[in-house]
Amino acid sequence: MTSKRGIQPVEYVLYQGDSSEPVEGAVIEEVLACIFVNGQELATFMCTPHKLDELALGFLRSEGIIQRLDDVELLTLSQSDTCVDVWLKDTGFTPPTRRIITSGCGGGVTFDDLSERHPTLNTQATLSPERLVDLMKQLHLSAELYNEVRGVHTSALSDGRELLLVAQDVGRHNTIDRLWGQALRQDIATEGRILLASGRISSEMLNKAAKMGVPIVVSRTSPTSLSVALAQAWNITIIGYARGNRFRVYTAPERIQSEIIRGEPHRI
Repeated sequence: MTSKRGIQPVEYVLYQGDSSEPVEGAVIEEVLACIFVNGQELATFMCTPHKLDELALGFLRSEGIIQRLDDVELLTLSQSDTCVDVWLKDTGFTPPTRRIITSGCGGGVTFDDLSERHPTLNTQATLSPERLVDLMKQLHLSAELYNEVRGVHTSALSDGRELLLVAQDVGRHNTIDRLWGQALRQDIATEGRILLASGRISSEMLNKAAKMGVPIVVSRTSPTSLSVALAQAWNITIIGYARGNRFRVYTAPERIQSEIIRGEPHRI
């Protein structure tokens, strides 16, 4: 079996009842990657080794180190594609010293204090149940790596009608950073969009969504108690267990309406 980036061929023994046989298969690839900023190591984390430039850009934006793509003077990948060197136009950058190990797969890293308040999202964005169900179907169909080898998370950014950006990674929090990196590269606004995710909505996931200005977060699985509390404080709609035509709305249920509101881009 030939390999492609993000997928590693393996051989395993398949047991079915009393019989067994060797099988050639594949698993998702996972590596230790690092980000250097202005020559200083900023973060090291586990991830899927593809499009690390977008992952790095999104991480820097999520942590508030950059605000726009123009803040970056130069970005290069190592020959092994496991380290990203970023040089900022601000040569006086000093790396944060406090790191928080998050609950994400592989142990994500953030420098942000979740006790810090975000502005309450007062957007009038709404979403119909029918659109929500359709968007989750689109998310499943777009999950190429998952559909091929499983073991990977998928997230997407939507305008309420279609998926604008899709990202996959072994770490669910990495998928959000990847989305933001893509958005920076393609000059796509994140404010007022819908975030769709295959993985659990944890506090760090919701924190990233709040920074992006996302008012509606949808997942196939469950939120955590802290993410629900934060969503209530920040006026973010959390939707969990969105499978088939069923889902649970945990916070700000007024955004789920039977009719689609058309008009400005932030109205979904």
